[in-house]
Amino acid sequence: MKARTFFSILLVSSTVPFYGQTELTGPVTPAEVLERCPEWRPVVAAYQPKPEVIEKLRALAREVHVDVFLGTWCSDSKTRVSEYFKVLEMADTPLIQTSYLAVPEDKTKRAAIYQGKDILKIPTFLVFLDGQEKGRIIEAPAKSVEEDLVAIIER
Repeated sequence: MKARTFFSILLVSSTVPFYGQTELTGPVTPAEVLERCPEWRPVVAAYQPKPEVIEKLRALAREVHVDVFLGTWCSDSKTRVSEYFKVLEMADTPLIQTSYLAVPEDKTKRAAIYQGKDILKIPTFLVFLDGQEKGRIIEAPAKSVEEDLVAIIER
């Protein structure tokens, strides 16, 4: 019995670091985020973007680039970036190109990832048209991720 208890404790303690480490840093993909942070998946699944706004994104006539700065440790990122994942999935357009950059929770280690972008809050979505920054969604959208994205693009 003692050997079994020891083995159980050893098994649990050896898996805690793997499951407890959800902080990613640097360039990431949605697949990596959802694999390492499975608690984000229900947010993606539950989010219901406004269909009329998704149609506007599908009808884009030019390319949009979005840089998303997120923290896998951050509850606002979990909500807003998961919603963005769903918006992109539903819009299903190659004209929205997105780069995801995960920042560490330790603020003193973020400068290299921000690279002079003046990021103050997480998540921050930087929206570019024709290589020029057109607008940002900072921490929480004014209306919704998809509505704010369209509003920035249509300015």
